[in-house]
Amino acid sequence: MTEAHKNIPADDRPHPIDLALPLLKQRVREAFGRHDGTGEDAPPSFRTFSVPVTMPDALGWLSRQKRFPKLYWMNREKSEWVAGVGEADRIELNGTGPNDRSFLMLEHAMQGKHAHARYVGGFCFNNLQQQNRLWEGFSPSLFILPQVTLEGSQTGASLTCTLRIGPGEEIEEAGRKLLDALDSVDPSCLPSADADLPDLEKTSYCPDREQWIDCCRRVLDTFRSGEMEKVILARQTELEFSGTVPAIRFLMNYPFPETSTYRFYFEPVEGHAFISFTPERLYRRDGDRLLTEALAGTVTKEALKADDHTASELLLNSEKDVREHRFVKDTIYRELQPVCSDIDMDERVQVLQLSQLAHLYTSCTARLKPEFCTDSTVLRQLHPTPAVGGVPRDASMRLIADLEPFCRGWYAGPIGWMSRDAAEFAVGIRSALVNGDRVFLYSGAGLVRGSDPDSEWEEVDQKIGEILAITKQAT
Repeated sequence: MTEAHKNIPADDRPHPIDLALPLLKQRVREAFGRHDGTGEDAPPSFRTFSVPVTMPDALGWLSRQKRFPKLYWMNREKSEWVAGVGEADRIELNGTGPNDRSFLMLEHAMQGKHAHARYVGGFCFNNLQQQNRLWEGFSPSLFILPQVTLEGSQTGASLTCTLRIGPGEEIEEAGRKLLDALDSVDPSCLPSADADLPDLEKTSYCPDREQWIDCCRRVLDTFRSGEMEKVILARQTELEFSGTVPAIRFLMNYPFPETSTYRFYFEPVEGHAFISFTPERLYRRDGDRLLTEALAGTVTKEALKADDHTASELLLNSEKDVREHRFVKDTIYRELQPVCSDIDMDERVQVLQLSQLAHLYTSCTARLKPEFCTDSTVLRQLHPTPAVGGVPRDASMRLIADLEPFCRGWYAGPIGWMSRDAAEFAVGIRSALVNGDRVFLYSGAGLVRGSDPDSEWEEVDQKIGEILAITKQAT
């Protein structure tokens, strides 16, 4: 069993980061004399140290850091966020196999961690599909416990560091490593001047429009034969830039700060990052309490020149969109029944308004049964939702793998954070993979009976429009 100890300075007033850093170093040094290290066969132990800080510009701070991995998470309500650098610990699973196996292996790995240690990361969409070279650095399952984090909520912010004492390691040795990490932290929150985007030179699509229409028609044929009810097809849009792309700039330049989206940024090695501005919650778990939702059915406000009210009316009166949403809502309810009690699926269908799009949305709360109160259970039941896979689930996954001419990697997979007693995952859509001077954008469209391939292509364009806007160039 791991151990954890949180030291708060006697003066618990918020400090600027440049004053919080010396306080953290002091607490780490004080811990040197209170631990004898661990035995050769003992599991690692962890201690955390935290100092309240005045509310920082976390993205500005993160842009200045030179230590990797680098990561950022903000929930959709903007009430909770974490920015982290360095690696105190990681949980990494490799090799192909069913997603269910990855979820279960991660659950077993988490049992040896402290209940409040928060690991940030994600899973690939389909681990039965061989991951290709574009996704090197993004294992099928990878979660990081950062060495140094800025964390914030509505009640305040803190600067935290984690001391990991490995098997047979003396605390002085572990402490020196952590002090080196703290010495490398830049306390400034002024955005780095080195993080400008180079010029966008070329845009290409996989599949191209002709291939897309052919794939859509093949899917529509399965509806006529009765094999499928809904399938999500995605597109990879490749952007070529004139130089290396600083991934953090996509997060910092996001032009719609009030939009109801999660913000996720994960850069395991320098120059290779995954970013998502997703509106879709997979679930939030606090103990045995579960919050999830159905999000499906889309209207593009810009194309229709519609305001929020008009977009809502169009969606709520669209037979196709209401039918698509019902697929997702009914499937989630059915999949929760074996593992949950007190399932409360809101009878109202609401509209989630984004900057350029609007979606049909229904919330759901439930209580996990005692024997199923694990994240592996919830992930197994909910991923992939019909909003990113299809109906029926297994058949749609096979069809997607057969039809799409690219590897989804982490796109549409569960992304977020987890600890032993709580977790929150979003669905990694509206996303970008940064790889040197290339950026690959991913988004999809839900096909049901009556879908028009040309309209679905335009919908995908709209869904990546917010990320394209960051480049300040239209395509």
